[in-house]
Amino acid sequence: MTTPTTQASSRTYGTPAGRSHAAPRLRSHRRRGRQSSASKPQRSVLLTVLTGLVLLYSLVPLIWLVISATKTQEGLSGSFGLWFDDDFALWDNISQTFSYNDGVFTRWLLNTLMYVVVGAGGATFLAVMGGYALAKYKFPGRKAVFAVIIGAVAVPTTALAVPTFLLFSKLGLTNTPWAVIIPSLISPFGLYLMWVFANDAIPTELMEAARIDGASEARTFFRVALPLLAPGIVTVLLFTMVATWNNYFLPLIMIKDPDWYPLTLGLNAWNAQAQTAGGEVVFNLVITGSLITIVPLVAAFLLLQRYWQSGLAAGSVKE
Repeated sequence: MTTPTTQASSRTYGTPAGRSHAAPRLRSHRRRGRQSSASKPQRSVLLTVLTGLVLLYSLVPLIWLVISATKTQEGLSGSFGLWFDDDFALWDNISQTFSYNDGVFTRWLLNTLMYVVVGAGGATFLAVMGGYALAKYKFPGRKAVFAVIIGAVAVPTTALAVPTFLLFSKLGLTNTPWAVIIPSLISPFGLYLMWVFANDAIPTELMEAARIDGASEARTFFRVALPLLAPGIVTVLLFTMVATWNNYFLPLIMIKDPDWYPLTLGLNAWNAQAQTAGGEVVFNLVITGSLITIVPLVAAFLLLQRYWQSGLAAGSVKE
């Protein structure tokens, strides 16, 4: 038997008494269903196709390089470029690359490692110290320094190649490793990146606490700030290492002695032999040397990838 109160409530809301609690429950289910459908990522066919094309554009040259490195000189011209030849000659090509012309490839590889360790390592160290100082110390002319750094980032390195050559020629440093190392020590982009990263990664309160405890400025930097800057340091190191490893134009105008060539100039010299009278055609060695050249860069990116990604994401979220 229905009571008067229940009848009045049913008339007020226009629903039967037995369904008075079912309607809100159904509405909540529908609301959750709409929210779950809205939270699902929308798939875009156009974006998927464009991403696939970019991936294909990036991988095809690498695949061609790996496959071509397994072919002999005759196999390069007598077989399809994106498939293996009957004669698998990768190990023979690697052996010939390191032994050709009295093993000069090894000398070029060591030269490149020297330019990267001294040049890129020094550029990273200077960028870290400069970025830290600009981010955490207040001094007159700080805004002017910021403007100069931004302007230096905008200037292409090729525009500075000729003035740099004239300067080093006056100093008598051309055709020496210093002509490649000293310009590599300057990285405006790395300095700017460390400036921005240090500004967000190092709390000022933490530095003040270290000073109150009696730590000197040098100890505060090396013991407190440097561990916090590790992701940014790795990021700048990767950028400067790739730039120095692939540097071609600066060594081209600075160095004439083949004994001081980096890998970029050395492989280009082997490639140019085919266009000289009486020169030996060694395209298989050029391709194999190019494959060997990119292996250290790929290994560095794979080993330091997690630090690199965290460094790029630093400061993107405000807490």
